[in-house]
Amino acid sequence: MNRTDEIWKERDLASKFLENVRSAIPMAAGQIDVMLRIVSSRVPDGCSFIDLGCGDGILGRTIHAMYPLSTGILLDFSEAMIEAAKEKAEPSEGKLSFVLGDYAHSGWTGIVRDRAPFDLVVSGYSIHHQPDERKKSLYHEIFDLLKPGGLFLNLDTVAPDPEWTEEIWENLFIDSLFAFEQSRGSNRTRDQVAAEWMERPDRAANILAPLGIQCDWLTEAGFEDVACYFKVLEQALFGGIKPP
Repeated sequence: MNRTDEIWKERDLASKFLENVRSAIPMAAGQIDVMLRIVSSRVPDGCSFIDLGCGDGILGRTIHAMYPLSTGILLDFSEAMIEAAKEKAEPSEGKLSFVLGDYAHSGWTGIVRDRAPFDLVVSGYSIHHQPDERKKSLYHEIFDLLKPGGLFLNLDTVAPDPEWTEEIWENLFIDSLFAFEQSRGSNRTRDQVAAEWMERPDRAANILAPLGIQCDWLTEAGFEDVACYFKVLEQALFGGIKPP
């Protein structure tokens, strides 16, 4: 299989994303707030969880901060991302494990199987890099790793629906990036920020699937109460529950 996501193993790209783009995602704080509210309604303290494609560990660290008794696995296939996650973890977060693993292949579950089943699996802006057939298979694998009653939440980029909203999303993201750079004293123009964003090297790594179809895949995998909890154009928080 020809992979486009391998570019995320490059340290310069990973660093640039974590230092700039990740901080400028539109409405990021609201997304995480909604995620935590859903988690707190379904998952107890002392829970076990996985953060798939963890990046710098923002989701896993936030969950652990809310649930200090929890134990979590932060998994990513990029050494640069895993190193960033370790660096940002507080010494008190000793119940977090940082695992180099690639869920593009079904064998990834063997890395975490001895810790299964889990109360919660989350993923942030990662699964959209997989081909659609792999997304479908991955949802089944996540389902199998959860405890009965366990929760899966995917915060991710989805295909524009309708297609004409793609330009609106791109402009929203560019505005957010430009505002973030301005807050840090940058003197670049919006046109310069826009040109770099539209020509970014990781653009080809995005394999976007419609939200509705992905919710259908979750249902086919066995999840119930499948729903979208937050959506603004091409960003969505959605998931489901493994039947008790």
